[in-house]
Amino acid sequence: MNNTDRYLIEELKINSDILEYIKKAEEELKEQFAALDDVTEYNQYKVLGVLQKNRLSDMHFAWNTGYGYNDIGRETTEKIFADIFGTEDAIVRPIIVNGTHALSLTLTGILRPGDEVIYCTGGPYDTLEQVIGIKGNPGDGSLKDFGITYRQVELKADGGIDLDALGKAINKKTKMVCMQRATGYGWRRSMSVDEMGECCRFVKSINPDIICMADNCYGEFLETKEPTQVGVDVMAGSLIKNPCGGMALTGGYIAGRADLIKLISYRLTSVGIGKECGLTFGQTRTMLQGLFMGPKVVNGALKGAMLCAGVFENLGFEVCPGSKAVRSDIIQCVKLGTSERLVAFCEGIQAAAPVDSHVTPVPWDMPGYDDPVIMAAGAFVQGSSIELSADGPLRDPYIVYFQGGLTYEYSKIGVIKALQAMYDHGTIIIKK
Repeated sequence: MNNTDRYLIEELKINSDILEYIKKAEEELKEQFAALDDVTEYNQYKVLGVLQKNRLSDMHFAWNTGYGYNDIGRETTEKIFADIFGTEDAIVRPIIVNGTHALSLTLTGILRPGDEVIYCTGGPYDTLEQVIGIKGNPGDGSLKDFGITYRQVELKADGGIDLDALGKAINKKTKMVCMQRATGYGWRRSMSVDEMGECCRFVKSINPDIICMADNCYGEFLETKEPTQVGVDVMAGSLIKNPCGGMALTGGYIAGRADLIKLISYRLTSVGIGKECGLTFGQTRTMLQGLFMGPKVVNGALKGAMLCAGVFENLGFEVCPGSKAVRSDIIQCVKLGTSERLVAFCEGIQAAAPVDSHVTPVPWDMPGYDDPVIMAAGAFVQGSSIELSADGPLRDPYIVYFQGGLTYEYSKIGVIKALQAMYDHGTIIIKK
């Protein structure tokens, strides 16, 4: 028995058979872990090269006051993000409160009355349903309130984009086709960058003026290319997920064509002002340091997700994606089957956290969701999914969505503690 195992068994009271499941899964994933390291090394050097290209200096970490005119730190940060994503321009701001806000700005900044938007990866993430007007109250300011119509194209049985159905859905009103890269609260695989590129080429072959948009949340640094490098015109995401390695205190980004970023910036502030104003409140240092650390942090989170899949596969649970599947987001779904297992899993994740490990998560009615949701996240930054979190709506078949881990070891202890909590609650049987 090595020192780590001894500590886990004696101090943290982990069942020794649980550790055997962990070791078995790690051994089975050695080849996949090595492939992830290659992608991480590429992205690490890519980020380093972009920071050097933009001559990042200590002066870029100072911050302005008032309107924020001529904020060189803000301007350089946005150039850096544009270069990382291979786009003409970007908006990177702490005043964007989350990924949903970034996506909402993108939709409302570009679409106009009479336009139509199509989601071609099935339904959007739950919190966007009220933005679009699928749900919610008339008059709240959804796209529907402004005469913007919505269509939805379901994925094929294999989880791919149904281009034939998309082609039939596109019409003269279609202004934008949207793709959600990550799983969301669904039971499907993530969209690869190549698949998104193929979709863009297909859409442009029908009408080159249609704007291809991507929800890139949870997908940054998973591959050696990003969606905007294969034909996506504009994409949005959260800074407290993959891009900033757990260091950004808040914020979101939008990257894409310069003309689209201009329109979105008018929604961010006001027409005529756009990107020229808006403080970064001294956050450029943490955002860019987090960006520098991002590829390595994502690597640890991704390995943790694969470990989670491997362990639960070996225990007989359905998982999505499979432990050895090629991935394009950091989310691991496990179909737990009962509310008791879902709650116990989340209790274990919370107990593994460095912050609020003593707190017991309970289901609650979160804004934007139809069912009570349980969330475990003992994070240094509230809501920072890249740190370590697990959540899921309390509805059949009780799927837990596991993601994050600032290091692989952190993500790994999350899996260990989740298993231990489920074992302690009597919801799983651990056998050698």
